[in-house]
Formats: sequence, C-alpha cells, structure tokens
Amino acid sequence: MKILLVDDEKIQRELLQGFLENQGYEVVAAADGSRALEIVASTPVPLVLLDHKMPGLTGDEVLARMKEINPEIRALMITAYGDVDTAVKVMKLGADDFLSKPVNLETLLAKIRKIEQDILVIQDVRTAEKSVENGPLPIEIIARSSLMKETISLARKVAATPWSVLIKGETGTGKELMARLIHLLSPRQNEPLIEVNCAAIPENLFESELFGHEKGAFTGASERRRGRFELARKGSIFLDEIGELPLSLQPKLLRALQEKKITRVGGEKDIEVDVRVVAATNRELKKMVQEGEFREDLYYRLNAFELEIPPLRSRREDISGLLDLFVERYGGQSMKLHHETRDILIKYPYPGNIRELEHIVQRLVTFARADVITPADLPAEVRHYQAVVSGTLEERLKIAEREMLLAALDRADWVQTRAAEALGISERVLRYKMDKHDIRRSRTR
Repeated sequence: MKILLVDDEKIQRELLQGFLENQGYEVVAAADGSRALEIVASTPVPLVLLDHKMPGLTGDEVLARMKEINPEIRALMITAYGDVDTAVKVMKLGADDFLSKPVNLETLLAKIRKIEQDILVIQDVRTAEKSVENGPLPIEIIARSSLMKETISLARKVAATPWSVLIKGETGTGKELMARLIHLLSPRQNEPLIEVNCAAIPENLFESELFGHEKGAFTGASERRRGRFELARKGSIFLDEIGELPLSLQPKLLRALQEKKITRVGGEKDIEVDVRVVAATNRELKKMVQEGEFREDLYYRLNAFELEIPPLRSRREDISGLLDLFVERYGGQSMKLHHETRDILIKYPYPGNIRELEHIVQRLVTFARADVITPADLPAEVRHYQAVVSGTLEERLKIAEREMLLAALDRADWVQTRAAEALGISERVLRYKMDKHDIRRSRTR
C-alpha cells in the first residue's frame, strides 16, 4: 500500500519514512501541505499520514482539501501530546484516527494495518447501495453523499403530494431517474408513467403528441389518436426538457394543468384528465421568463415544488458506487477496477455527469485487455486529468497545457509528428514542451 507522509520536520519525516518502508510500504513524502495536495491530485494514495501543525497550510486545511479531491482517502493525523480538543476536531474533519507526539511506532503500525484491512474489506464487499434513509427504494439509485441523500429525502416527501414537480439539473445528472422515483413512491405508482421528451418532438406535431387528435384533423390523421395526457390518466406524465416547449403551446399546457382538461386536435369535446405532472430542465426557466421565452404563469404552475439534482463533481462520494454499478452491469461480476483506475476516475470532474461516467465504463469494459481494468485502459483525457487544487493562473495554464500535450500524443499513438500537427505546432516546439513538462512515454502505455 502507498502512504503519503506529510511533515515539515525533516528528521521526523525521514524517521517515519524509513520505518514504514522497512515494513514493506511504499512511502511518498511531502514537506508541506501544498506539495501534499499536488501529490494527492496526481497520484493514487489510499492513506495519508499528516502532521497537524505545519507552516502555511495547516493539517486541518490539507485534510479538508484532500477530501474534496478524493472523499475516499484515509488519514491519520499526528497531533501535539495531550491535545484532546484537536484530536476531536480532526476526527470530525474526516481523519480515521490520530496519534500524539512523540509517535509510538508500534501504535502507528497497528493503526495503519487496521486501515489497510478496512480498505481490503471494502474492495472485496463493495456493492451498489440500494437503500437510503427510510428503507429500500423501488429503483436503484446510488446516494452515499449527503447532497444526494438530501435530494432523495425531498423526493420522498413530495412524492406523496399531488403537486407538480420541477426537476432541475445539468445534462446527465439523472433527472429522468428521479422522475421515475417520484412516480414509484407516489400513490399513483400502479398507474402509468408516460415520458415525453419535449426536445425530440417536431413543433408541428407537439399538440397532437400531448393532447391527441381526431380522425381527419389534418393531412395524415387517418384515425383518432389519444395523446400522452390521456395515456397518463390517473398516473404521471414526465415532461423532459420542458424549456424546449414551443411558446405557442404553452397556454394549452397551462389550461391542462389548471383545469385538468384537454381537447384533441380537431375535436370539440373537453376530456378530463387526472394527471400528476413532473417536468425537468437543464435551462434557467426563470431567466427565460424574464426574456419572454417562457410563460411566467406556466413556470409557477410547474414549479409547485422544485427539486435540484447536484452535478456529479459535487457528490464525489457517489462515484465509486456508480462505477461498481456500471462495471457489473456492462462487464459482469468478473470485471474489476484496479485501485489506481478507481482513484483516477474518482478525481475526474465529469462535465457530462453520470451519463458521461456510464459511457466511459461502457467503453472500458468493451476494450479492456483483461478482467482488471488498469489505468492504461482509460481514455487519454481521463488518464491525464489533473485536479487543480490551488495556484495562480500561470500554474493552472501549465496543467492545462500538459493535459493537452498528453492527450494529443495518446491520440497519435505517440508519433510526435502527428501529435504536433494535431496541436498546430512544429515538432521542434512539441519536443521543447515535452521536455518542459517532463513528458515521457511510460512502459505501461
């Protein structure tokens, strides 16, 4: 197991490093918190041994930032002798345990071995969570993070009401799954859930899709057809991408919500519909209202209760469970993730959220060279991503440049002329930048 040792005192650092290496551990040392954060951002490290009092960033600050980068990282904090208040504080921050100075090496070794055993057990028995707070959910949702647990708690509460729900969230966060959960937890669970993707229906067919049409209502209407609202009667209708609903149709949807009545295209008779509406959007509807692109009265009718799904980068505690879920779903129980692969995937920001994570796993299990997915199997943009934990604009640009160079080299199979051409630079400039960033092709690629 690899251990990161962070201590500003050189003698203490060398003593602990020598002892741990003699016990068979791989030790990476850092003399301050900033360097420790750089190592955690770029290197898989399951355990950190961290001094509490250091110049610059304190142990508290370093631990908090490490947990932001990888919530699964384990930590032992070294505190001043007899400092009980500090010990309690660091445990609340997420440290697994603490040791008082001077460090008793036998005690240190016992605590490390306990954590090492815990990590092995977690790796062996890790399964996707299927329950949150009040018992099992009717569908499988990973919710280890406090943000997602709170979201599901709110979904449980609103599911029992007749209110319309507006689900907000970035693309790929799981809005459709949340709508299904609300329906299955509601009194309407045994009735239909009809889904409508408002972005996928041509505008001239929208009214017919939602409300149906009578025979002969327009060219091609050869028979009467029931719309989605009728099909969802006594159940729920999920209006995905509601922000794409044409402005001309919004008054008719508003009437259906207010009066619980619809009229088929070409029809004269009102049809009563008892439907619970759940809508979803990745757009800012309130801003669209201000700009005249969405009706204000419809917005407030849909937004009786608002539920926001956090992006995946804000709920990193859920990533590991999602990885296990998708690896088993697409690769079977024999397919596993190497611990370094898991570490890299947890740190990646996923601009496409859960949908992107799922697609990455699908590619990995399809093209993996063996039953254990190694870092070499990862896409270049994931493998070379480096979390920016601090630094000036110049430092951040340096990280971005290095990632671009590595990605281009990987795509070109490390043929430098092709990589340089893709980047729009000369091969000489490429070689200069490779030397500058100490980029070498490793043997594992």
